[in-house]
Order: sequence, then structure tokens, then C-alpha cells
Amino acid sequence: MPRNRIYFLLLLYLLPICLYAQNEKRDTVAVEEHKKVITAIGGGIIDLKDELVHTVRDTGRKIRKEVKDFNAIDTTYISPNLYNLAFMLEHSTWYEHYRLGNNNGSQSQKIGFSPTLGTKLGIYFGWRWIFLGYSFDVEDLFGENKNKPKKKEMSLNIYSSKFGIDLYYRKTGSDFKLRSYSGFDLNESYRDMHFDGLQSNIKGLNTYWIFNHRKFSYPAAYSQSTNQRKSAGSFMLGFSYSQHKISFDHNKLPEAMRAQLSTSLLFNKIKYSDYSLGFGYGYNWVFAKNWVSNLSLLPGIGYKKSIIDDKDFKDEHWIKDINFDLITRAGIVYNNAKYFMGAALVLHTYDYRKPNLAVTNSFGTLRIYAGFNFWKRKEYQKR
Repeated sequence: MPRNRIYFLLLLYLLPICLYAQNEKRDTVAVEEHKKVITAIGGGIIDLKDELVHTVRDTGRKIRKEVKDFNAIDTTYISPNLYNLAFMLEHSTWYEHYRLGNNNGSQSQKIGFSPTLGTKLGIYFGWRWIFLGYSFDVEDLFGENKNKPKKKEMSLNIYSSKFGIDLYYRKTGSDFKLRSYSGFDLNESYRDMHFDGLQSNIKGLNTYWIFNHRKFSYPAAYSQSTNQRKSAGSFMLGFSYSQHKISFDHNKLPEAMRAQLSTSLLFNKIKYSDYSLGFGYGYNWVFAKNWVSNLSLLPGIGYKKSIIDDKDFKDEHWIKDINFDLITRAGIVYNNAKYFMGAALVLHTYDYRKPNLAVTNSFGTLRIYAGFNFWKRKEYQKR
């Protein structure tokens, strides 16, 4: 066989082997490169995860530090709460009063209404400074409210070292009584007469800022989340917003009163919104070991925008829409860190005045409570 043919055949035989070897090498290189890419991506994901975890932890530490600094207290005046959870039983009495009148000088008339005091019992569980629970009307247990119009009362109070928030909603049930009156010439007394011609609806919020929060503790007097150890006080700045709706059916008054009723009191509905800015003072008096009493007054200047009988009522001079409001708090507490008991009163007073009409409405709650704390916080478990 000629030598050239042998070389040609040998080349044909070796060519596929060489091509296969090159492809195998390329595949091996591709796999290695793929492994390197996967390893690099995996390493990047791990690095990103570690960085994310570190960022989250660092942010958490910063937030906790900011919260701690925000609620920083002088421990010679205030002791922090040592426990996580609390259980409390409460007896509450709800108060409400309305006074309608005119401004006719010597011929002025005033009529006062208020419902029977509402009494409720409640069971509450608390986490540090937040309490949640359920309360029920005592008369409901005996069916005495079965035929009475239902009332609604809801409130949320948040007390922290620097600021506080009150949210509330109240709706009466047309169960008022005629408590007082003046400016009428009557032959018989109508005091404590049932009057179902008045209805009211109030909702709003109050906020306030405590200046001397390091030494003065509102929570010590009203939420038992701290203990006041030495007497202290503080100035407070507050803002409140509320909406009021009052319906008055004067035709349900006694006939002798209707015949003499001033035209200023012949309205059917009043709606007004109240924007109030207040400045006041509160003081905690530690009069014995583990005992503290509080009194605080937060008077405010309020701007009221009103609608009477579905007609806008606005004075030509805005200064005449300015009235005065007042929020009063008083309380007394015994708290030895483990067990506590006390009483607290929160009273709101709103004053609405126009040239020929004045409406003063006040409402509040008196709470008597007792409870205990449990599950000591980790940082205090060795104490």
C-alpha cells in the first residue's frame, strides 16, 4: 500500500479522537468555570446575608438605644417596672353632664341634664404599659338595662414618660334626667324628672408633652408601669381635637317650662369641632412609702367651628369662636412593685359660647382598681 494512503487513513482515524479530546477539555473547562461562578455567587449571597444580618442587628441596637434614651429617667425619683405582665380588676363609674343656657343678662335661663351614673366591672391583662381587657355594665347582669337605650363608651389611654395620648368615643342613650334649672317661674319642682329629649355623641383625642419627664412620672399615677419614689412635678403642653353632636328636643320639657323658654334654646341640633391648645401643670406627691397622689390641670384655649340646625354658624370676628376647655386628672396609688391598688379620675370639660347661647358639657371616668404584676423582666431577675 502506498505510504501516502497509509498516512491519510491514519489521519482519518486520529481526527475524531482529537476532536473528542478537545470537546472533553472544553466541557471540563466549562464545568470548572461554572463551578467558579456558582462558588462566587454563593459566596456573594453569604456575604450579603451576613451583611444584612449585621445591618438588622445594628439597626435594632440603635432603635433600642434611642427608645431607652427617649424614656430615660432619674432613678432617684422614679423606679422602672420590674415585670412584664400584670393582671387587674377594675370598677369604673362614668359621669356626664350638660348645661344649656342663654346669655340674656337678667333674663338668663339655664338647664342642666345628666344621666344616671353608669357602673362597670372590668378584667384586664397588661404588658408593661399596655392594658387590654373587657368591662361590662353591672345592670346588664340583672337585666335592668333591657329596655333602656344603649350607651357606648370607649377609651384608650397611653401614658409614657415623655408624652401621652387619650382616644375616646361616647354616645348617650337618651336616659337623661333634668338635674337643675334657673330663670323659670314654676309652681312645682321638676328636678330629677326623666328627660329623653337629649342625645349626644362625642369623639376625640388628647395629646400632651411632659417637660420634666426624668423626675415626674405620669405612668406612676395612672398606669402603674413605674413607681414615683420622690415628689416631683412638671409643666405640660397639650393639644386636643374633638367632635360634638348634641340633639335637643325642647318639646319634651314640662309644659310650664316650654311656655317660658327663651328663643335661644329653641334649637334642635348643634354640631361643633373643637381644636384646643393647652398648657398646664401636674404634680406627684409621695406622702408615704409606696404611696403617691397626683393632681394635674391642663386648661386650653379652643377654636370651635359650629353648625346649628344644619346651618353654618360663624362669627364675623374669629376671636368670638375662641372658648376655654379643661382636662383634669387626679389619682392616688399604692404600688410596692409587685402589688398595686388605687383610684383615678379623668374629667373633660368643654365650653361652647355664642352671643345668645352657651353649652357646657363635661364627662369623665372614676376608676377603682387592684392587681398584681408577674413574670419579672430578664434584666431584673437577680434582684
